[in-house]
Amino acid sequence: IHPENYRFVVFKDMSNGTSFLSRSTAASKETILWEDGKGYPVIKLEISNTSHPFYTGKNMLVDTAGRIDKFKKRYEKK
Repeated sequence: IHPENYRFVVFKDMSNGTSFLSRSTAASKETILWEDGKGYPVIKLEISNTSHPFYTGKNMLVDTAGRIDKFKKRYEKK
């Protein structure tokens, strides 16, 4: 039922550094050494359940892509 490239992948939340191991078909050129001593492909996430306000219950600003700075820069001239 699963595709041939369905394998273990580490997902890393870039906003807080949390990582978890799961399975995926997502392509990645980077690898990371996991807790079990094996290397796995790593997929970088901007936000996950460990940093999303809905799951954490905290209203925090997550701006990893610089969207707010881009907005301010674009509209400060007007």
